[in-house]
Amino acid sequence: MRENIKATVKNILTSYLELNRHRKTPERFTILDAVYSMTGHFSLEELGDKLAGEYNFPVSRATLYNTLRLLIELRLVVRHRFQSTTKYEACYDNNSHCHQICTMCGKVTEVKSQGVIDAINDMPTRRFHKDGFTLYVYGICSSCQAKQRRRSVKKTDTKKVQKSK
Repeated sequence: MRENIKATVKNILTSYLELNRHRKTPERFTILDAVYSMTGHFSLEELGDKLAGEYNFPVSRATLYNTLRLLIELRLVVRHRFQSTTKYEACYDNNSHCHQICTMCGKVTEVKSQGVIDAINDMPTRRFHKDGFTLYVYGICSSCQAKQRRRSVKKTDTKKVQKSK
């Protein structure tokens, strides 16, 4: 199925470039292929590393930015601004989803919630056509909660030892 999606997004890009009389460069198509070969969220640096490593096709940061901007405009890629970082994600086949974001470590987890999807799809809108959504839920992940508990227990134990002296 992933190959079908890659062919579809390549056709979308090709049609757009032809209609708007833009050049069909190998960089644009290689970046598109790399984006749709990645799973989950990725940074600009991770995409550049993949192109240089796996594809043996290094490109400049400017080319990456410009191509990603084009892919965002075509709604083939979505940009997420998570706390202090920017991540990207292929979105042709995944327009509606939720993210859990840990406010301590910054870990992002994608969550599939049919109830949320149904609620937003059923939500009435006036003079607005919904194409998809992204929901961000902020909190503290279980790993960070465990670290907090360990620190809390350690502080309590240290205070008890100091009082007993």
